[in-house]
Amino acid sequence: MTTESAGVGSVGVTRFWTATADLEDDREAAVGLFRTMAFARRFEETTQSLFLRGAIYGSTHLGAGQEAVSIGVCSVLQPQDRVAATYRGHTTCLGLGISPVGLLAEMMGKGNGISAGRSGSMNIISLEHGLIGCFGIVGGSIAAATGVAFALKYQGKDGVAVAFFGDGAANQGYFQECLNFASIQALPVVLICENNQYMEFTATGAVTAGGILPRVRALGIPAEEVDGQDVWAVREAAAQAVARARAGKGPQFIEAQTYRYSDHARGDPINYRPDGEMDAWKARDPLLIARSRLMSMYGLAEAEVNALVESANAQVASVRAEATAAGFPVPGDFGSEFRETAVASDA
Repeated sequence: MTTESAGVGSVGVTRFWTATADLEDDREAAVGLFRTMAFARRFEETTQSLFLRGAIYGSTHLGAGQEAVSIGVCSVLQPQDRVAATYRGHTTCLGLGISPVGLLAEMMGKGNGISAGRSGSMNIISLEHGLIGCFGIVGGSIAAATGVAFALKYQGKDGVAVAFFGDGAANQGYFQECLNFASIQALPVVLICENNQYMEFTATGAVTAGGILPRVRALGIPAEEVDGQDVWAVREAAAQAVARARAGKGPQFIEAQTYRYSDHARGDPINYRPDGEMDAWKARDPLLIARSRLMSMYGLAEAEVNALVESANAQVASVRAEATAAGFPVPGDFGSEFRETAVASDA
């Protein structure tokens, strides 16, 4: 197993390239997944705190509760793969190894953000880490990943494109059109539906006739449901789907049943959920499930697991301090990457 570290900012998280590692045998990989999820949870809590203080500009959409999905999927990807995420994409960014300092600074509009403070929370991009973008348009990530998969196939490359999207995207035109095209063209795209049970304020089941998976299977695309709270289950399903797509067997679809513990965005009161529903899902918190697995399968003591969480929390505190201390962009200066692109265009 090899590792890569995030390259922006002095504080980074390690991305584990564990596509060939069996979690039952690889203790280091399992610990890495748990620690990354713990880091992502505290990162989102910190993001919410800064947003409420007015230190983060624009809107924010948090992924607390959904960590096992994006981190489980990202753990089986290879450097040549490409990812399109949603506006709720912070955890996906962290799962791909994007610098948390660069990510948080970007949301705070700072000059050391990964897009020089210009993209905000919903439009993160880092081609260096395989992220072709986070998309604010519902279903936009499906279209982007389909296009990239088309390019990968017809350029003869070994990469796989991955699209993350929410359950609400299943009722958008992008969904049917792109899945139909991907199936006809047998494109190497893996479609990850993060079904967090709500389309903003509306229960998914109330407005999605026939469910999501039957729609996918009708197009001839292999589709399965997975427990999105269990990173082991997500990782196993993703590894198989990615392998099939990479082997030329066309698009693959996973519906991960998960739940968001936060509001949709901007502090909605969450009064549209039935009493007790949140508590029931929190009893199956992905961090609790992973914690239990580390202790039962790998023999970690409770104190060792607690130390992993404390270490992640301390690292997020350092990330917050560094991002907060950074300066804002200089007007007219779009960062060296943008300047180099502009010079190349002028030439």
